[in-house]
Amino acid sequence: MPKNNAKPYARMTIEALALLADTIKVARREKGMRTQELAERAGISRGLLQRIEQGDAGCSIGAVFEVATILGVPLFHADQDTLTLHHGHLQQRLALLPKDVRKKRIAVDDNF
Repeated sequence: MPKNNAKPYARMTIEALALLADTIKVARREKGMRTQELAERAGISRGLLQRIEQGDAGCSIGAVFEVATILGVPLFHADQDTLTLHHGHLQQRLALLPKDVRKKRIAVDDNF
């Protein structure tokens, strides 16, 4: 009997995937592109594109973003300059934060 290795995702995650998938599918159809044509432009297989358009959570985020970018689907509701600006701010914040996050060890008081 095959194992069911499907990871359970939160409802919000599933809905966000479905929204992005449908947005990509609508944009592709509005541009009159066939799945094979878009897959070739994105450098992915037609099967992967079909999984992206079905909202499969196992698809590479890079492939999903590449398809969305080719179709002109906004990912963060910002233009390229705004994305670059936000990324720069996040890089500055990351530089100020510690590289590793570790739980603080609690000293055990074992004197009874």
